[in-house]
Parts: sequence; structure tokens; C-alpha cells
Amino acid sequence: MSEYIYFSTIGQDSHRFGEPAGDCSIMLGGVAVPSDRPLLANSDGDVILHAITNAVSGATGKIVLGGIADKLCLEEGIKDSSVYLNKALEDLEGCDIVHCSMTVECLVPKLKPHLDAIRAKVGELLNIPSSSVGITATTGEGLTAFGRGEGIQVFVILSLRKKI
Repeated sequence: MSEYIYFSTIGQDSHRFGEPAGDCSIMLGGVAVPSDRPLLANSDGDVILHAITNAVSGATGKIVLGGIADKLCLEEGIKDSSVYLNKALEDLEGCDIVHCSMTVECLVPKLKPHLDAIRAKVGELLNIPSSSVGITATTGEGLTAFGRGEGIQVFVILSLRKKI
């Protein structure tokens, strides 16, 4: 019988919106979500995947965003945040992600119509069932810039296990 240790790690990311650009979309959890304003970022600005990548970095101690991802984005032109997440996941050696919980703070876009697709895509990227991906969303009663519609902020907690 295998024995495991279980632990959690947290990740955060945020991006502000740019000027209105008409009909466009932003990436959230690997899913294109309609928006009237782009997120300002060097990459595709996927705050959900960035927060998950940071949580993985918290488990491995190897910084991907601001390091490896900058090289991929700025030098090689790779803007897809799922590539950065996959780079982070390569360092998880012997650990399995068992659950991902996130909270998204924003006024816009409205996320409810997209939650199932985001949950499915995040599950696919983390190799866990979509039922092991929890997402909550809040406007925070407009108390922060995110809740007032100036950008999006995401916090993620990953639960992992490692054989001992």
C-alpha cells in the first residue's frame, strides 16, 4: 500500500484591462471569453493559467513566470499561457495534483456562462477530472479595482500528493 504526503500551494495573478477594443476575447483558463477590452500583458494574459503556474512554482520552487516564460514570450514569441503552465508542470517530479480551487475577482466579463468550459480545460491541462476543479467568482462588492471593472485577479490553491 502506498503512503502519501498531502500539501497545498497558492498562486496569484492579476492583469488590468486596456482600452475598449470592440468585440474581442480574452483567455481565461485556456478558454476564449468574449470581452470588449483586452487584458494588458506580454502574453495572452490568461490570469487563471498564470495563477495556476505560480501555484505550481510554489510547490517546485522553480520560478516560471518572470523567468522561463519571459524568455518564451519575449524572445521566442510564444504567448500561449498553457505552454508556461506545461513548463511548470514538468518540474513536479513525483507529485500529483489532486484538486485545484480558484477564486476570480472581476466585474466583467460575467463568468457564469463559461465556468464549465474553463473547468474542463483546466482539468485537461492539469490531468485531473473537471469535478476536481472548483471555481468561484466575485465582484468583491466593488471594493477593489478588480470589482470595479479595471482588471481581473485570480487566487488558486492546488492540493497535491507525493509518494513517500
